[in-house]
Amino acid sequence: MSTVTPYKDQTARKKEQVATMFNAIAHRYDFLNQILSLGIHKGWRKKSIQLLQSQQPKTILDIATGTADFAIEAMRLNPEKVIGVDISSGMLELGKKKVEKLGLQTKIELKLADSENLPFADNSFDAITVGFGVRNFENLEKGIRDMHRVLKPGGKMIILEFSKPRGFFIKQVYTVYFKYITPFIGKIFSKDNSAYRYLPESVNAFPDGEAFLAILKEAGQKEVKAFSLTFGIASIYSSIK
Repeated sequence: MSTVTPYKDQTARKKEQVATMFNAIAHRYDFLNQILSLGIHKGWRKKSIQLLQSQQPKTILDIATGTADFAIEAMRLNPEKVIGVDISSGMLELGKKKVEKLGLQTKIELKLADSENLPFADNSFDAITVGFGVRNFENLEKGIRDMHRVLKPGGKMIILEFSKPRGFFIKQVYTVYFKYITPFIGKIFSKDNSAYRYLPESVNAFPDGEAFLAILKEAGQKEVKAFSLTFGIASIYSSIK
């Protein structure tokens, strides 16, 4: 996987640039997500959490939690505890406000942490979720291995991520939308054109489909499956430790 960074003129490591980028756009992130995905991302998130229902997980780790949407959605599973981690303090601050507004402080805990060096003991969680976060990892394989490490044996990992559509027509529409329209709208509302240029570049560089399933297997995950969403624009990856 080639390394794609948000700011081409900076020498900082990818994870530092990603943190800087999300801190810069945090105040507009949820609003732009709603506009740019036409609200479809909510259905994707709901479907991802539904795949954990049979597990009835009591402890859930939400990686790259951002403004805590996935962690909040996970409350549908009635877990005892959800811990969300992210490298962006700006995103976490907004997430904490959401959690407090919903009165979920005793159920959801948000922490500043590196997804590739998780501050948890081996075999700590019944389930792990990631929503649109793994393509931002500096070292994808290392991040997946560490997720595998903290997951309990028999625990389930659910990863929702953008993917590249294969059909000719939808591929053309998708390319135009992500390459031209997304950065334009992002620049208007967030004042950070680089962040929304980075989005299509990072999606294009991400090893989706079978290539990502192979990375999950290499990390030790079993029963790996991919579910295509909305003409292949996104995919849910499910696996068991």
